[in-house]
Amino acid sequence: MDIARDKWSCYLIIGQMGKIRLFNGLSFFKMYKKVALAIAFSPRMEALISETKRLVQLFGSDLILIHIGKKTDDLEVKLDEIITKTGLDKLKTKLIWKEGKPVKKIIEACKEENADLLVAGALKREGFLTYYMGSVGRKIIRKAPCSVLTLIEPNIGSTAFEKIVINGTQLEITRHVIEVGINFSKQLNAEQVHILNEIKMYGLQMGTASEDSEEEASQTRRQLVQNEMQYVEEILKNIDQGNLKLNIKVTGGRWSVELARFCEKIDADLLVVGDDYKLNFFDRIFPHDLEDLLSTLPCNLLIVKN
Repeated sequence: MDIARDKWSCYLIIGQMGKIRLFNGLSFFKMYKKVALAIAFSPRMEALISETKRLVQLFGSDLILIHIGKKTDDLEVKLDEIITKTGLDKLKTKLIWKEGKPVKKIIEACKEENADLLVAGALKREGFLTYYMGSVGRKIIRKAPCSVLTLIEPNIGSTAFEKIVINGTQLEITRHVIEVGINFSKQLNAEQVHILNEIKMYGLQMGTASEDSEEEASQTRRQLVQNEMQYVEEILKNIDQGNLKLNIKVTGGRWSVELARFCEKIDADLLVVGDDYKLNFFDRIFPHDLEDLLSTLPCNLLIVKN
């Protein structure tokens, strides 16, 4: 449960998968058949397109470019120049122009095109982050019918995903989250994959409160840790891990806090978590773990929806 603090960087993804078979008989998950990229004519648009191009090539996806704003001849020419410069396959790239409220129109376009992954960009220290990760970003996450990937610091040369952390906390969606995280890690040839599981603090307190000695309490704590390890190991038995180097870690405390701290400690490139809840009245009063995670942005963030 050792923790370190450092600077933050972030991606955000939510995903669906369709299973296909290769010509050699081996099966794998084609994670994203259609990738949508929400673009604005900002200095980082070229980098966003370059990053998305890499994902599209890795997953064999079609690309949908979505711009919310008025369509003009000048903007069309500018976008065509960037598409040519970044080397996008124009035959597999569709352009969509919509006017109106960003959240509504972006979600509308994703539904119309049956997108599996939505990519959006945000600048971390220049006010744009508030736009995407404030109320607008949260609405997109809650309402999106597909995956959502937010690139905070996109690079024209593309970002490496070498250290990936997966949330293994026991939730209804966890099995799917781990499966997506493992497959994503294999596609990007990650060097390290950590699965972080959480012992609920109230469970730890209840489990040790009745023990008569420190030795008995320590034994109870060890058993709780072992139970969490076995939970993840059982899930991994049914997932092809390829050549990935996996590390299972158990910690205590709220999973959003512990995941953020662990990602800072190892300087993670990507954090994979799930979104399987709908906010109710009490969630708006008392922030949910996922809401806390979005407000702190620990690292590149992949949010998986069932």
